[in-house]
Amino acid sequence: MPMSSQPQATPKATSGWKAILKRAWPTIRVVLSVALLWKATSGIDWHTLLDSEIRIQPWWFLAAFLMMLSAFICGGLRWGFLMRKVGFQGSLTNFVALYFAGGLINQGLPSTLGGDSYRAITATHLNSIGKLTEEKDLNEELHHSVDLEHATPKLRLSFSMVLVDRLLGLAGNNLLGGLGLILGGATLAAWGTDLGYAVTGIMIFAGLFIAVVLAWGPSCNLLQKLLDRLKMSHALPGIKFAFSWPMNIAQAIFAIGIHAFTILTLLFCLKAYGVDAPIEALMIGLPALSLLLMLPISISGWGLREATLSSVLALWDVSPSMTVLASISYGAITVLSVLPGAYFLLKRK
Repeated sequence: MPMSSQPQATPKATSGWKAILKRAWPTIRVVLSVALLWKATSGIDWHTLLDSEIRIQPWWFLAAFLMMLSAFICGGLRWGFLMRKVGFQGSLTNFVALYFAGGLINQGLPSTLGGDSYRAITATHLNSIGKLTEEKDLNEELHHSVDLEHATPKLRLSFSMVLVDRLLGLAGNNLLGGLGLILGGATLAAWGTDLGYAVTGIMIFAGLFIAVVLAWGPSCNLLQKLLDRLKMSHALPGIKFAFSWPMNIAQAIFAIGIHAFTILTLLFCLKAYGVDAPIEALMIGLPALSLLLMLPISISGWGLREATLSSVLALWDVSPSMTVLASISYGAITVLSVLPGAYFLLKRK
C-alpha cells in the first residue's frame, strides 16, 4: 500500500503547482512589466529632459492615432472575410467590432481568456442581422476555459480562422522585418543583411509551398481528410482564401500594409517629440518586438516594448529617452484606438 500511494500523490502535487502558477501568473506579468518599464526608464535624466524644453507637436499624435486605427480596421476586415468565407454569419462591421473588442481585452482587461478567444467564441453566436443568439450559452462559454478537444465543430472552425488570421499577421510581420534587415541590417550586425535575405526567402518559400499543397489535388484531398478528422470540415475555403495562389500575394501585401500602419504609428510618435528615426530601424525593431510579444511575459507589451525599442534604435543614434517617451505614447495610442471595442462589450452587458 505505501508503494501504491506514492505515485498518486505526485499528479496531485503537480496539479496543485499548476493551479497556483495559473492564479499567480497575471500578477507575475504585472511585476515583469513594471520591472522592464523601470529598467527602460531608469537611465533617463528626467530633469535634464524637462529642462531641454522639448517642443511637442500634437498633430503627429493625431496622425499616429489614425494609423493605428487603420491597422485595427484592416485587421478586422481580414478576419471578417475569413469568417464569412467558411460560412459564419454577420456583417463585416460586426466582425470589425468584435476585433476591436478582442483588441481591448488584449490590452490587459481582467478576463479569464484572451481577446482572440473572446472573438472566436462570440462570433459563433452572431446571426445574419448581427444579433447575438443563445446569449445564456455564450455567457457560460466565455466564463469557462476553452477545451477545444471537446468543443463543437462550429467553435473549432471559428478558432481555426482566428489561427489563420494570426498566421497571416505573422507572415506580414516577418516579411516586413526581413525587408527591414535587408535595408538596414548592416547597422545591426555584419550578418544583418544576410539574415534579412534569409528570412524573406524562407517566408516566400513557405508561401509557395503551401500554395502548391493547396493546388495539387492529392495533397489538398489529404488536407481535407485531416480537417475532417479534426472536425473542421469547412475550414478549407478559408485556408485557400488565405494561402492559395494568387490570393496569397494579395494577402501578403495586405498583411505587410497592416504592419506598416503600426510602424508609421511609432514613426509619428517619434516625430511628435522632434525625433527623425530611420524607417529601416523601425522596420527591424517593431517586427522583432512583435515576435517577443508572443511570449506571455508582460501586460500588453508594457515594459518589454520600451526596453526593446530603446536598445534597437540606439544603434541608429536615436536617444533612448526619446524612444521610451515615444514608446509609451505608442502604447497609449494603441489603448485609445481599441476603445471603440468597449461599446460592443458594454452593449452585450
